[in-house]
Amino acid sequence: MTTQTEERSRDALRAAQLYYMQDLTMDAIAHEMRVSRSSVSRLLQHARDVGLVTISISPPDDARGQMAQRIADRFGITAHVVPTPARTSEAERLERTALTAARILAERIESSMTVGIAWGSTLSAIGRHVPSKDVHDTHIVQMNGAANLRTSGIPYAGEILSRFGAAWSSSVHQFPVPALFDDPRTKQAMWRERSVRSVLEIQQRVGLFVFGLGSPHAEVPSHVYSGDYFDERDRSIIEREGIVGDCATVFYRVDGSCDIPELNARSSGPDLDTVRRIPRRFCVVSSLSKLDALRGALAARLITELVVEEALARRLLSVTR
Repeated sequence: MTTQTEERSRDALRAAQLYYMQDLTMDAIAHEMRVSRSSVSRLLQHARDVGLVTISISPPDDARGQMAQRIADRFGITAHVVPTPARTSEAERLERTALTAARILAERIESSMTVGIAWGSTLSAIGRHVPSKDVHDTHIVQMNGAANLRTSGIPYAGEILSRFGAAWSSSVHQFPVPALFDDPRTKQAMWRERSVRSVLEIQQRVGLFVFGLGSPHAEVPSHVYSGDYFDERDRSIIEREGIVGDCATVFYRVDGSCDIPELNARSSGPDLDTVRRIPRRFCVVSSLSKLDALRGALAARLITELVVEEALARRLLSVTR
């Protein structure tokens, strides 16, 4: 028996095929399907929303396309440059970049895939825009813990993961441990617990890792730097060691080095060697104030595909000639 949802998807597919593949007008489709023109419009929107239709734009060799190609050639990655007006707030840059990233990301998702998510302000923004896609046996796993002295981190990280899980009808696996342990020996003991090991084993199967970059200097504060995750001693280490950013709460310098055991031995995130072994590493960055964080991540070879805001892309090319 056909459900109402299946019938709507079938009608949406038929309308999309007539509109996009046979170039019929909405009026002609309405006449053929014996529905109103507004119904055809809603069916086409439904087809886009559920992933029956994806739209790609192939621009000529414009300035942004040239920038993306220069970044790709210089760093050996795939790059996408997001256009933004010159006078745009940092918050608006983030939203525009996240919207573009969400649409590109949906094209990368496949059935039977395990996707790693590093929570943070950027992933939260992407999650608000991620479109639905009909895939099966897909798993979403949290890559680093989010707890600190004041919160378990479960509501914050869980909301981000649940958005991706709902969009792709995926199983969601949270990682309810501290972002940073007080003592690395506590981390080592917890990593032997079966419940924790089960999540670590899912992390090892990740084929696509989606992350933003934290920065102690970001104008839109990175969540880990604004959310009571550090005490004064930690902050002095960040300053002394010249830390410019983090990937899933694993910290690095602008040259990509990460030999910072006072923080990284306590981190619940995957070490950078583990990150580099993940086949596809999808990074999203929008703020000019994260320039050094991006430079460090590129130097550390953490990124295979980058979605970057236009002004930041231009600045990156100017300082890495």
